[in-house]
Amino acid sequence: MNAPPIRWFDTLGGMTLMLGRSLRLAVRRPLELGSVGRQIDNLGVRSLSIATLTAGFAGLVIAIQFAFFLARFGMQHNVGRVVVLTLFRELAPVLTALTVGGRIGAGITAELGAMKVTEQIDAIRMLGAEPLKKLVYPRVVACAVVLPALTILADVTGLLAGAAVVKLDYGISVDEFMGSALDTVKLLDFTSGVMKAGVFGLIIGMVGCYKGFTVEGGSEGVGVATTQTVAITAVAICLSDFFLTKLLLAFS
Repeated sequence: MNAPPIRWFDTLGGMTLMLGRSLRLAVRRPLELGSVGRQIDNLGVRSLSIATLTAGFAGLVIAIQFAFFLARFGMQHNVGRVVVLTLFRELAPVLTALTVGGRIGAGITAELGAMKVTEQIDAIRMLGAEPLKKLVYPRVVACAVVLPALTILADVTGLLAGAAVVKLDYGISVDEFMGSALDTVKLLDFTSGVMKAGVFGLIIGMVGCYKGFTVEGGSEGVGVATTQTVAITAVAICLSDFFLTKLLLAFS
């Protein structure tokens, strides 16, 4: 039996090879744009509710927390500056990836895993089609598109929720809150979060597809792979967030 570190490297290498082959197949005709659109609807549109609720409550919590502590120094009117940077750079992309990404990754693994154990993937291959192009490429592209879009939604929702709660609790007007936020935030603060979300989307899509394609052990194996997908994506998102933050701060 392989030691855990060796299995980790096997998994990482397998996902890298699958991503490379999928990207090469992506440029070959047919482009499967219809499949990509269906996956965007399936993975993204159906995640709008959870993304909106998560971002809204996150905005409420960080706004009221920062306003409370800044009030100790008589600086509560600067809360918009802190909230917008926290949301745009870090909280919105990471929280969206962890909550929505868990749902998306687990769904992809369960769907492809069920196809694997029922030999539907082998049937696609026997018909002369390439499973990576038919099944992996649309899901990975959809994840890379959906996560940035949901992150932008989270930015807006969290900022509006934060403005509302500080107006009710501290009497800071929405115009003042938004004015201080917009005076502080730069384009790079916004785009850095969106770029992070794109990378997180690729990670979620690749982990979900790889674990689905490598399921073993029938229906029980599908359940195990789904659980592993959630754990792997959470750890990978946190690790990649650290390195992406270091990289993006170098350009700030």
